[in-house]
Amino acid sequence: MKNIKRIIVLLITIFSVISCEDVVNVDLNTAPPKLVIDASIKWEKETTGSTQKIKLTTTTDYYSNTVPAATGATITVTNTSLSTPVTFQFVEDGQTGEYICNNFVPIINNEYKLTVLYKGQTYTSTSIFMASPDIVKTEQSIKPGIEGEDVYELKFYWQDNGAEDNFYLVGAKNANIVYPEYGALDDEFYQGNLMFAFYRGDNIKKGDKLEFSLQGITEKYNNYMTKLLSIAGTNGGNPFATAPATLRGNIVNETNPDDYPLGFFHLSEIDSESYTVQ
Repeated sequence: MKNIKRIIVLLITIFSVISCEDVVNVDLNTAPPKLVIDASIKWEKETTGSTQKIKLTTTTDYYSNTVPAATGATITVTNTSLSTPVTFQFVEDGQTGEYICNNFVPIINNEYKLTVLYKGQTYTSTSIFMASPDIVKTEQSIKPGIEGEDVYELKFYWQDNGAEDNFYLVGAKNANIVYPEYGALDDEFYQGNLMFAFYRGDNIKKGDKLEFSLQGITEKYNNYMTKLLSIAGTNGGNPFATAPATLRGNIVNETNPDDYPLGFFHLSEIDSESYTVQ
């Protein structure tokens, strides 16, 4: 709903066809910018996980085409589960708002604390580094579509741990589509069983390259992503739909609690699998 579409009014008369284009700008109140903290630490399986990135931006007015970078911050992530806590520095790459750490050490089930110092305010959050199961297989089938056309359906599977309640973030990226698609799942009805996520659509064709991903996540992050995905799909592109409520994450402003940031601090393994549609 970020794009304001131009309204084209066609006036057809006996003598001529006149095409006029009007840009409608509605005066809107602009709230003070909020800090947005994108702090998803993901450890790709079979890698060291040593290179990690945290991105800071700020909110902007409705009509802006750019997302302002939040520069000049100091960011650390500390493993607080160790007998001697270890702190990792995230250093900004130029003035991009992207903060990089090249010596991060991920340890499953350890607790980490995020600290962001920005413009005299301190933002913090803690979270557990979550384990993720492996994607064990991928299956492909063809189902009939609404109009009888062939629709590809793909499923990827993993084994759930029956000794605990688990939550998952699954993703699918089609090389022909700009943005990946995500879903949040839990094992309430699949405790200890083989679970799967499926991806289907009439925009999938033979030869397409797909990238599937699987992350174990906390219950809090599951609730957050479920609401976020619901908001993202609610308005359906309707420019006059009601604006959704602000979704708060797990990061707090220690200096001024009322001026909370947006975003979430999340740490997890991630397993990925590439698949070419047959």
